[in-house]
Formats: sequence, structure tokens, C-alpha cells
Amino acid sequence: MYTHAAAPTTRPTLTGDVGMTASTHWLATGAAQSVLERGGNAFDAAVAGAFVLHVAEPHLNGPGGDMTGIFVTAEAPGAPQVLMGQGAAPQAASVESYRQLGLVRVPGAGGLAAAVPAAVDAWLLLLAEHGTWPLTDVLEPAIHHAESGAPVLPAIARTIDGVSELFAEHWPSSAAQWMPDGQVPEVGSLMTNPEYAAVLRSLIAAGEGAASREEAVEAARGEWRTGGVARLASEFLAEPHRHSDGRDHAGVITVEDFAASSASVEEPLTITFRGHAIAKIGPWGQGPVLLQALKILEGFDDAELDPGTERGAHLILEALKLAMADRDAYYGDLEPEEAARRMEVLLSEEYAAARREQIAETASHAFRPGVVDGLEPATPPLDEPGSAGDEAAGTGEPTVRRDGESRGDTCHLDVVDRWGNMISATPSGGWLQSSPTIPGLGFCLGTRLQMTWLDEASPSALRPGRRPRTTLTPTLVLRDGHPVMALGTPGGDQQEQWQLPMLLRVLIGGHTPQQAIDAPTLHTTSMPGSFHPRTWEPGGAVVEDRLGEEVIASLTARGHRITRAGDWALGRLSCVTRDPATGRLGAAANPRGTQGYAAGR
Repeated sequence: MYTHAAAPTTRPTLTGDVGMTASTHWLATGAAQSVLERGGNAFDAAVAGAFVLHVAEPHLNGPGGDMTGIFVTAEAPGAPQVLMGQGAAPQAASVESYRQLGLVRVPGAGGLAAAVPAAVDAWLLLLAEHGTWPLTDVLEPAIHHAESGAPVLPAIARTIDGVSELFAEHWPSSAAQWMPDGQVPEVGSLMTNPEYAAVLRSLIAAGEGAASREEAVEAARGEWRTGGVARLASEFLAEPHRHSDGRDHAGVITVEDFAASSASVEEPLTITFRGHAIAKIGPWGQGPVLLQALKILEGFDDAELDPGTERGAHLILEALKLAMADRDAYYGDLEPEEAARRMEVLLSEEYAAARREQIAETASHAFRPGVVDGLEPATPPLDEPGSAGDEAAGTGEPTVRRDGESRGDTCHLDVVDRWGNMISATPSGGWLQSSPTIPGLGFCLGTRLQMTWLDEASPSALRPGRRPRTTLTPTLVLRDGHPVMALGTPGGDQQEQWQLPMLLRVLIGGHTPQQAIDAPTLHTTSMPGSFHPRTWEPGGAVVEDRLGEEVIASLTARGHRITRAGDWALGRLSCVTRDPATGRLGAAANPRGTQGYAAGR
């Protein structure tokens, strides 16, 4: 264990025994916690909070987007499960068909970038199988805020301002919803979405007269996939509309794509690190990046893995570069046997040891995937900023250009209840700037397909019916077969990167979760970005200034190309905890951005 200063934290250390919630928006935290206070379990609470996030943070997620979650039930505490809410590419979306449109990359905005939305179906699946509350009660907070209004955050106003000309000139339905008076809404004003409230009421109505709570929720799932949402979305996006390549294209998603899409529950990938089991989603997302990085770092002494030191920061950045290179070379929505084969190699002790030997005393500026026998690693285009479009260094907040391109961002939600049910979930996509708002629905579809490549050789190529390799990646930590922490963060390519220093600080450094969240962090940009325009910066490292002048200067001397992000800029981490021995619960939330909160009792 390395030592750390017992400095005061920005938020109190929350403890209790009734229930705990942490999220990226206080309204979602409040809604979820209110469910726990009234006897609902963690899954009822998480679903209630998630639908509120659609209304409260529409620039970061929406019902037309995606989500991944990882959860564990009180009945089976040692068996975490993945909630898979990442939709696949429509049947008419392929490398060949998009190339015929003159595209070299999937656009960063517009209907061609839309995967089949699966977030809503995933939340309803969770509620049906593990919740206890009826759908009408769970959706009440979201309907209330959609009809009565949620406050416009500064980031919402900035996002709308950044695409206001696009809305006015090319996406009039978006202008009608997000600029109702032809003006960017004022910060603090209330923004309503009555059309989305009507959609939620239609889901409730679909289950009226059902014989059980579960059947009512299943009826809502059927309505989502085969009812008005599917029809209105497919009909509207079939009309040509402006995309981020500056041209008008028709979308290709159909009612049949909606009907064929279904969320699911899957087994996670798990490794052991310093006596803890770390559970993640599979290689159809970037979840194994965190596992690979931990396996690489496992061979170093505890004292070397302090993220606040020159040595620790350097090792973290270099391990992440190696894991990220493997992500782009080998990850994708593969056949199960092939995915298992690759993960068996990439997470093996032998492979981690070989990768560990590749870490030098200076910063690598190369794209270096490892060797997996029998496979030729895919090499994505390695364009630097300026060659494929402008891109900011990024703090995890959306970077939106006038043409609608967005690195996008995400929300996050963690819940634990008095019985030991625990969930961490990362909803995203369907940002208000993704594609034109669909009249009658009040939301747009997402742009997750921009994470695929128009290259048949890539394991994450655009293929009909295959999921894009998502960046959404919550984490569950277990000790001795019991869950002890659920955590995650928004931030695209940074999600694993910001979770890694937090985990090292908690599992090795003895930090409390709130201390670990507050501590200065960093990430590398030395990998192809997952979002359009998909550039990289060889050797790039973004750091918070609080890391310290001495550490930053030493990293620069090692060859890291440093970008200073400011004192409080990187990460939007949150978590909940549970002590299996006592049943005591805890929660912590990120102070950056001043809108994430934890609550509990």
C-alpha cells in the first residue's frame, strides 16, 4: 500500500443501511433514491433514474440510444451479469452500401450512424426480470419532468448553441423541440418534452389489463419494438436529411430492424487483481481494456502504482496504450467462440507478462497491438488531429461542431439497496445533436455506428446485425464472492482510463471512494478515437494540473506529449459500495461539472 494525504474531500463520505444512489445528475439520483426509500429494490430505482436521465441530460443520452449495465442480485451475490442494451446495425447498413454513398467513414451525425436503439428495451428487461414495482410507478418521475420541465444546464445550452444553425437550416424538427422560440434556451429555464411523456404513457397503456406486473412490462417492450416508435422513426429517417459529411442522405433503419432487436443478459468477463474480482462487459465493448491494463500492471509493486507519482502515471499511460491498441486490433462483435479464444489469450498471465516487458522508461508513440497466434491485427487509419477534422483534447464533455459532429458523452448511474442488489449502468447515445428529432416522439436516434469502420478487415467493421464496439463500460468489483463496489463514468475512450486510477487508489492506495474520485487524474490520447473524426495523438497524454508541476515536467521529459486540462476537468466517476460483513452501504460522486450527486441513508 502506498500512502496518501488525508486531505478533506469535496463531498462527504456517505454511509447507511437503507440504500445508496450515485449518478451524473441530481434529478436522477433523487428519483432513484426516492424509490429505495419507498421499498423498491435497486433495479426499480435504477430504471426510474435512467428514464429521468433521458429528460434531464438530453445532450448526453436519450431513449434512442444505448446502454450497458453490470449487476448482481442478493440471491446470487457471486454471479454478476451484464445487461446488454447495445443495439446492432440495421440490415441495410454495410461497408459496401456506405462506400457506394461515397463515404470513407460512418458519419458522426445523421440517421446513417444510428444503430437500432436498445436502451429502453434493456431497462424494461431488467425491470421485468428483477424489479418489483409496476411500470407506471417507475416511469412517474420521468413523465413528471418531461411534462413539468427539467432545468436547462449550461452544457445543454452550449450544445444547442453549437448546432443552432444546423437545427435552423436543416433539422427543423430539432429546432422545434430544443429551440421552441427560435432561440437557444436560457440556463436555468425549464425544458419540457410532452411528446416523450406521451411515448412513456403509451408504454404503460400497452400493459393495461395484463395478468401480472411482469406481463405488463413485457407488453411495453413489445410496444417499443413494434409500435409507434418503430414506425415513426423509420418513416421519418427514410427522408434525406443533412449528415456531418455535409450531404443529405436517407437513413436505412426499418420497422423490421426494430422488431428483430432485443436486449439480453450475458455473462461478464472477470479477472482477479489484488484479491478482488473485476467484472466487465465483453469485447463487443471496450470493457476488456480495463482488465488487460490491470493484468499488465499486476506485475509491478504496489508502491509503483500510485497515479499521483511520475512512475505510477507513466506506467498507467503505457499500460493503457498497449491495451487500447489491442482493443482496436482485436475487439469487436465476434462469434462467441472466436471472442472467447481472443480473450483467453489477451487476458492470460503469459500475454500480460509479454506486454509488461514492452513498457520502456520513455513514452511510446507507436500503435503496438500484441501478437495473437493465427490472427493478423487490424490497423485502423492513424490520422492525427487536423488531417481528418478538428478535435479538442477533450474532457469527457461533448465536443460539438457546427455540422453536428460530436464526440458525444454519456451518463452514469450506480445503485445498491439494503438487500444487497447492486447495479452500475452507463446510458448514452441518442444525444439531441445526433440526428433530427423525430416528430411525435420528442427524441432522435443515436450515432453509435460511427464506432464501426468501413473496412472489412476490421473486427469492428460495419456489418448488418452486428453491434458496434461500444465505449460504454461500467464495472463491478467483488471480494470473496460478494459485491463490494459498482462504479463507472461517462467519457467515451476515457471511461476505462479514468476508472483505472480510481481502482488503483482504492484497492492499493487505501483511498476512500470519494478521495479516489476527487484525486487528480489523466488519460492517453495515443489511440484512434472511437468517435468521428477518429484521430489520434501519438504519445498524447491529458492531465489535470493538480497532478503537480514536478510530475507533469517529469512525464514531459519521458516523451509524453502533455495537454493540461485544468485543475478539475477529467472524469465524472461515481460509485456505490457495500461491506459484506456488516451490510453497511456507501456512495461517492464526482464534483467536476457540479451536477453529479450521491445520496443515501
